[in-house]
Amino acid sequence: MIAIIDYDAGNIKSVEKALLLLGQDVVITGDREEILKADKVVLPGVGAFGDAMDNLRRTGLDQVIREVTDRGTPFLGICLGLQLLFERSDEAPGVDGLGILEGEILRIPDKDGLKIPHMGWNSLHLENNGRLFRGIEEGSYVYFVHSYYLKAADERIVKASTEYSTHIHASVEKGNVFACQFHPEKSSDVGIQILRNFVELQA
Repeated sequence: MIAIIDYDAGNIKSVEKALLLLGQDVVITGDREEILKADKVVLPGVGAFGDAMDNLRRTGLDQVIREVTDRGTPFLGICLGLQLLFERSDEAPGVDGLGILEGEILRIPDKDGLKIPHMGWNSLHLENNGRLFRGIEEGSYVYFVHSYYLKAADERIVKASTEYSTHIHASVEKGNVFACQFHPEKSSDVGIQILRNFVELQA
């Protein structure tokens, strides 16, 4: 069973639909026990970093997420869900992230001819043998919607990157923790393959 964490941050139904398409048993929940008994856990999300961290702390889900990741359960953060795993964000100065991974979330720099938020398809440069990217070709396109981007402290955890005004760490993996800045559930066949690789992981 895959638990999708519900913390009022949107983008849940499209993730659920993609996982159901892959034949998975899916539950959308904010309940600690349901999350902890899941085989895999997904943290999706769109919206503001500060509001999302407030919601997680208010409901105690921040501690549940730490329990899940400490147990070794495969865990996938998507979009805002990636950003929350890190230490801090330019979007919410003074607000601590979950700090499960080391790094910071920075605002995409303004650049002539490029719109922010970054909305659309960008190609991925694959690196460091990411398990989510088995069967994915170098240069494959995925769908992004974001104004802030990850700069990971340890580039060895970066499994895919892209260029949009700056160098963006687009996907990371450390142990049982995986995260994508892009939306695999909105990235056509490439995204479905990435999600399939996640659901087929052995804990």
